[in-house]
Amino acid sequence: MSATPRYPELSDDEIHERIGRAKAALGSRVTILGHHYQRDDVIRWADFRGDSLGLSEQAAATDAEYIVFCGVSFMAETAAILCAPEQTVLQPVLEALCPMARMANARDAARAWDVLAPLFPGGVVPITYQNSTADVKAFVGRRGGAVCTSSNARAIFEWAFRQGEHILFLPDEFLGTNTAMDMGIGREALALWDPAEPPAPETLAGARVTLWKGFCTVHRRMLPEDVDIARAEHPGCLVVVHPECRREVVEKSDAAASTTGIIRFVEEAPPGATVVVGTEINLVERLAREYTDRTVLPLVPSRCVTMSMTTARDLWYILEGLVAGEARNVVTVDAETAHWAKAALDKMLGAGTHG
Repeated sequence: MSATPRYPELSDDEIHERIGRAKAALGSRVTILGHHYQRDDVIRWADFRGDSLGLSEQAAATDAEYIVFCGVSFMAETAAILCAPEQTVLQPVLEALCPMARMANARDAARAWDVLAPLFPGGVVPITYQNSTADVKAFVGRRGGAVCTSSNARAIFEWAFRQGEHILFLPDEFLGTNTAMDMGIGREALALWDPAEPPAPETLAGARVTLWKGFCTVHRRMLPEDVDIARAEHPGCLVVVHPECRREVVEKSDAAASTTGIIRFVEEAPPGATVVVGTEINLVERLAREYTDRTVLPLVPSRCVTMSMTTARDLWYILEGLVAGEARNVVTVDAETAHWAKAALDKMLGAGTHG
């Protein structure tokens, strides 16, 4: 993406007017998806807003010829995997990549697998968080594993332990730690795989879960002392955080929940309550505007830089092309990778829970 905004000669009002006309002209041929962490000037045009997997499932359920995914790369990839062959997925800013997803790749995952498999004759089951690249999902699918989301991670861990004795979890160390410890698995049974400095095999032998050394840049910024400060400044406040936060942050909070769960937590808070939210600032600020009968504050004003790359001008760039008969920024996944990645996604759905 250029450092100069697209269409500098047009005002913001003119951009929005053109988007509105294009949407009207394209009608049911196009569906626009907006992740909760997107800017408001993008979210206002979304036909559906939600979390990454929910939006991909929505894309697969629509009859639209074109699906415009306003989010980051792994989300558009997942939509391309789940959509029908005749549908086309477009991403307004192809450079909007997820830092966490880029912390793991299939090559490094295979190296970890080759070390772990001989250590656990009862079987190693790989699980990857939805926030991962298509090649990592395919790696997991080839080995009988599953994808999980932040809301169903525990259910997928329970499923995995019915299949084998050990879990390899990618790419988020903190979600894996929170999920395992909520199940009663102690820290002593958790091993950490650093792809830059792989551990000695003998240090892994007693573990039940091997966690990939990866993290969300937004949620890792949140520290346990931030919760202490929030409670001191706002006595009686409710604190809800995303499970991509550190374990110490989760333990000090009233609840840990997925993006959708955080929204529900704020919705269900009593009028007049002060709710401190530990997640991406675009969503926190939107919740504060939408629930004016309670006070919604950020635990830490942490912004996802790559989520914020997409603007209304980038959305207009895509729609302008479609009106002119040109599909811009098409997202594709090669057939073999898509097959095995979908196998991992289907395993999650087959395990009986998703969201």
